[in-house]
Amino acid sequence: MTPPSDVTPPSDVPPPSAITPPAVEGKVEVRDGRKLGFAVFGPAGGRPILWLHGTPGARRQIPEPARLAAEEVGVRFVGVDRPGAGLSTSHLYGSILDFTDDLRILVDELGFDDMAVIGLSGGGPYALAAGYAMPDRVKAVGVLGGVAPTRGEDATPGGLVALAVRLAPLIPPFRVPLGVALGLIVAALHPFGRPALGVYARFSPPGDREVFAREDIKTMFIDDLADTGGRLRAPVDDIILFTRPWGFLLRDVTPPVKWWHGDADHIVPLSHGQHCVERLPDAELFVRPGESHLGGFAAAEEVLATLLATWDSQPPKPAKETAV
Repeated sequence: MTPPSDVTPPSDVPPPSAITPPAVEGKVEVRDGRKLGFAVFGPAGGRPILWLHGTPGARRQIPEPARLAAEEVGVRFVGVDRPGAGLSTSHLYGSILDFTDDLRILVDELGFDDMAVIGLSGGGPYALAAGYAMPDRVKAVGVLGGVAPTRGEDATPGGLVALAVRLAPLIPPFRVPLGVALGLIVAALHPFGRPALGVYARFSPPGDREVFAREDIKTMFIDDLADTGGRLRAPVDDIILFTRPWGFLLRDVTPPVKWWHGDADHIVPLSHGQHCVERLPDAELFVRPGESHLGGFAAAEEVLATLLATWDSQPPKPAKETAV
């Protein structure tokens, strides 16, 4: 991996012992002098897999089984802060596709040629955008409970994102204060992180309660949100972009897509996954029986094995001609 433009120690405060800390964290300068934050888990020289966090979330929202598997099978998970989260500069894109111009700069800076991309929930659209924008470099896309489009010919109704569509005209004028307020709320709740997650789990479907019963998952969420330092404008921007055209059509995403979705998802319904997989040219749906929105965390090892097998099945790139 080539040295990024701005590398920092993983954290001023060591992560809790229940989870594996990042091997390295840093920031890369992208367009207009903005910064995009990242965290790397796994050995140097391993195959890179970008992990695009959910809404809300940040670069450390990678479950412990995936972090451990990265060491075992020789891959590098790279968590990427979207603008307005963690180490990344706040910025509202015109569309989800616009994010890929910054993502391309990041992967170039990190020295990645080929890669796979995983998107969890709200990160799903961005993972699909990466596959669309970099088809020669993205060998496989994994989507875990991803959001479907709400505008254009790929649109489908349902889920909490449908509420955002109804509120769409009201959100942009209050984008900044909403982001600040969300950051303040998270900062205030941090000392009570475990009890707060317990309350959320209590009112969640059984599948998510099982996920939150795991100590490593609770620690991951607390560590990830605490590390944002109260910078949480990204979720508001995500919601705005979910109510706009994505900037590409599902039929034009050519890399193979593997999609995991719980059949009891109470936030993004299974119908979103079914709808998108029907429209993607090379996609496969894995339904998780009895699991809800966070079931993808429990499937991390399966997701990794499936994406690596898909990557290995791709034909090799033609050798570059050497000038005589």
